[in-house]
Amino acid sequence: MTPVAATLLGVDWRTPAAFALLAVVVGALVARRRRGAPAVRFAPGPFLDGGVPTPDGGARVGGGGALPTTARTRLAILPGVLGALGLAALVAAIARPSASEPEPLRVEGIDLLLGLDVSSSMTAGDLAAGRTRLDVARAAALDFVRARPHDRIGLLTFARFPDLACPPTLDHAALRTILARVATVRGEGPEDATGIGTAVARAAQALERSPARSKVVVLLTDGEENVALSTAPGEIAPVHAAQLCVALGVRVYAVAIGAGGAGGRRAVDPGVVADVAKRTGGEFFRATDADGLAAAYARIDALERTAIDTPRQVPVDRFGPWLAVALVCLVAARVLEAAGVGGAP
Repeated sequence: MTPVAATLLGVDWRTPAAFALLAVVVGALVARRRRGAPAVRFAPGPFLDGGVPTPDGGARVGGGGALPTTARTRLAILPGVLGALGLAALVAAIARPSASEPEPLRVEGIDLLLGLDVSSSMTAGDLAAGRTRLDVARAAALDFVRARPHDRIGLLTFARFPDLACPPTLDHAALRTILARVATVRGEGPEDATGIGTAVARAAQALERSPARSKVVVLLTDGEENVALSTAPGEIAPVHAAQLCVALGVRVYAVAIGAGGAGGRRAVDPGVVADVAKRTGGEFFRATDADGLAAAYARIDALERTAIDTPRQVPVDRFGPWLAVALVCLVAARVLEAAGVGGAP
């Protein structure tokens, strides 16, 4: 089979040598046609054309011209044609037509939870001109989500209390909508604090039952732990939250943002969040401007990549339609022959 013919038919022939059987089929059909002359021939032409005279010279008997053409005579060739087509289709099926189809990709996704600080200090504008820390953090997170279409990603916002705004999902459009609507808590209100330990523990709990091979929390904050203090022994300290992450197989990548100096604010002490990242097998990043935050997210993206198999093409047999055509044609030919219509070629 030539490449052009294979392209036109949209298939590859895995046993093209089978087409040599077509010569055998043609030879058998020709031989059968030559052997297939009727055992009893028609009467001579004079009998058919004008009849024969009676012995006494009277009227001619048997005249009437050529025999009339009937539907049966018109269809006499049909069984032979159907038989030939059926045998040809059978040979094509034996030649094993196949088509290449892409094998479904096996994706080993990662479950990620973005932990975003929404305390009032995130309204500072020291990362980019005309933009708050929250604006810059939100834009970087949106870019991070767009770059990871195969991962389930969720969102947890936190100030004094954590809030699972969106559990890990592949519906990134919904996640981006939720992320775009995130706002800070009211300044000096009852929620305006930074509970890093509680946030990390809640994030680990949200990923606890994940079947993913890798579970990751990306924690972004501009503050220090000021909830789990020595005066509040009932709160979850960051070190205890880190121990929970280790037990549940969750890695934490921590990003501390803020250049300090804006509105009397000072830069965050990275000691606590850096320790959480180190204990859980993650990394700590410091970002003092928008470019630094983008670089931190890019580094995390490179460290935690989704495993995707190399795309492969696999052959899939396509002999079924050819075999069906062969059976239909051969059965139809035999039915017509049994009905007295023509004969095989």
